[in-house]
Amino acid sequence: MNRQLPLSRRSFLLTVGAAGAGLTLGFKAQAADPAQPPSPFQAYLRISPDSTVTILSAHMDMGQGIYSGIALLVAEELDLDPAAIAVEGAWGNPKLYGNLAWGGVAQGTGGSTAMKSSFQRYRMAGAAARAMLVEAASQAWRVSPHLVRVEHGMVIGPKGRKASIGPFAEAAAAQPVPAEPRLKSPTEWRLIGKEGFRRLDSAAKSTGRQIYTADLRLPGMLTAVLARPPLFGATVKSFDATAAKKVPGVVEVATTSRGVAVIATDTWTAIKGRQALSVEWDQTHAETRGSAQLWAEYRRLAGESTPAPIAASRGNPDQALKRAVARIDATYEFPYLAHAAMEPLNAVAARTGDMIEVWGGHQMPDLYRALAAKAAGVAPESVRLHVMMTGGGFGRRAVADGDVVVEAVECAKAIGWRAPVKVQWTREDDMTGGRYRPMMLHKVAAGIGLDGQPLGWRHRIVGQSIGAGTPFEKMLVHDGVDHTSVEGVSDSPYAPADFHCDLISPKVGVPVLWWRSVGHTHTAFVTETLIDEMAVLAGKDPLAYRRALLAAHPRHLAVLDLVAAKAGWGEKLPPGRFRGLAVHQSFGSVVAQVAEIVLDGKGGFKVIRVVCAVDCGLAVQPDQIRAQMEGGIGFGLGAALNGRITLTDGRVDQTNFNGYEVLRLDEMPVIEVHIVPSAAPPTGVGEPGVPPIAPAVANALAAATGKRTRTLPLRS
Repeated sequence: MNRQLPLSRRSFLLTVGAAGAGLTLGFKAQAADPAQPPSPFQAYLRISPDSTVTILSAHMDMGQGIYSGIALLVAEELDLDPAAIAVEGAWGNPKLYGNLAWGGVAQGTGGSTAMKSSFQRYRMAGAAARAMLVEAASQAWRVSPHLVRVEHGMVIGPKGRKASIGPFAEAAAAQPVPAEPRLKSPTEWRLIGKEGFRRLDSAAKSTGRQIYTADLRLPGMLTAVLARPPLFGATVKSFDATAAKKVPGVVEVATTSRGVAVIATDTWTAIKGRQALSVEWDQTHAETRGSAQLWAEYRRLAGESTPAPIAASRGNPDQALKRAVARIDATYEFPYLAHAAMEPLNAVAARTGDMIEVWGGHQMPDLYRALAAKAAGVAPESVRLHVMMTGGGFGRRAVADGDVVVEAVECAKAIGWRAPVKVQWTREDDMTGGRYRPMMLHKVAAGIGLDGQPLGWRHRIVGQSIGAGTPFEKMLVHDGVDHTSVEGVSDSPYAPADFHCDLISPKVGVPVLWWRSVGHTHTAFVTETLIDEMAVLAGKDPLAYRRALLAAHPRHLAVLDLVAAKAGWGEKLPPGRFRGLAVHQSFGSVVAQVAEIVLDGKGGFKVIRVVCAVDCGLAVQPDQIRAQMEGGIGFGLGAALNGRITLTDGRVDQTNFNGYEVLRLDEMPVIEVHIVPSAAPPTGVGEPGVPPIAPAVANALAAATGKRTRTLPLRS
């Protein structure tokens, strides 16, 4: 359901008014003690006397463009050029920066919620600032506020009088916070929903000037790499650092909670020191099973008749299946997947006076702040997080135990805080370090009736829980069912009146985590290839079949109609080319994709074109929405074609990109993205482009070969 978030103008501004009487627009908001935060207004926006406007983003930017997005929102209401706005990441403080899409209880970036959470919040901050600047200028010029306006970064009064906004910042601070700042109506928007908006970070990223944590160099900073357990669950039994300490530049070798850290003057020296280190590992509680053993266990669990926690159940699917004129019994298998972000994990920790400072890409900053405080042995109020621009996240930087942040704090603490320490994971550390998308197995029995419609559907899912045993368990796991394991199936719009879905969550020692679009990565594949197979059995066109099943879902119909028209569905293709279709709802948005493939005559194929239609509510930044759909399609296609993490006797087989292949430039298809016009509140775009691509390609392959693929990756 798409609804407006529970942030009214009045509740927002009453919070502002209550938090600070001495409101100052042009001051150093983040330099204040985070235990005594400035007013929320100050926390979102500050204006300096030279008219510099800085926004503090409640959300981390990991490439999805939220910094540019909130700059656009503030610029719209404050009537500025977005390019003149600077954006910084905000500290971990849920009282000020709680994600409104999560009820405001935690600050975080995930679930494609950044724009959804920000749309009202930052527009209201800009509108309040505009009103207070107008009031300050009207008093200075001794005219009615009705005769003053803010336009293009200037305060404009009667008789052509004008001035930049900066000189009024201090006086604006003395104005009462407006109870109801007027937001612009959609007819007044000059930025929201318009084409041509350029991201603020494009130039810096294109020229190498963007600073990531990997680039950070603090005075006297040391670098640490960790010798990590070869098996998940193994721990340090003993180590000999004699040879490692003889490597020139190695400063210290220390035990941490995650392994043995080699701390040195630079990254390469730390790596050489780690190579010289001798570690004996205690593997008593390690996971020693390989992929073959795990799959055998999953298949056994899927085939058992033992009752399992129920995700959704209605009617009597077993009786309905007996009445079916055709039946599909299928098992679908999905491997572990690595995030493989371009910037491997890293973080920097230092002590400045009484404060512990941590730099890094933090998807969950308030949680990481608490974990850093615990590792340092201080109160959370004594920890300051610096949220850096990040070279990809995809869920990997939202770990419940704070992994690399805790490691950085432990390393800096191990040397007595005498220098800042950066912990840098190598690509091999990152690839073999776990936190994968869980391997999942689906066992499905589904039938169709005389009318060709689904009749009876029994669905069992086997896979590790992401939420169990984490701070997110209460939110994600209910009655033994982890929502992230069943989302997209348990609530499928295709499910018939007789439907049952249950879940078995085995205990496996491989750590798992959300991965871009989470459970939808496998549930969309199952539902969309299953429905496609049903359409063939019923003798129906795949598009027409879906339209009939989704007649009560207007958003699905809208994207299906749009993608079909743009892709030329039903038109004859050249010899050797085939199309496949998929549509899926995730994170509040509905996305349909048509994939076009060409056979190479050697048993292989190439995806040459993808047409995508998306309904994501109001298109705040149309070009960025297209970019996110394109990125999601590329990300999902790479995983669909090649993505696979396997284990042999508990050890990860893939250690770098030569073993774990991501999509290459010459494999990227031509992509067209079309947006359904909508006035509804914005919904997610960072992840919803991922789920439909794998089933769309698989359905195209089935159209080409007549054979159904039930195991990913497709090139396995």
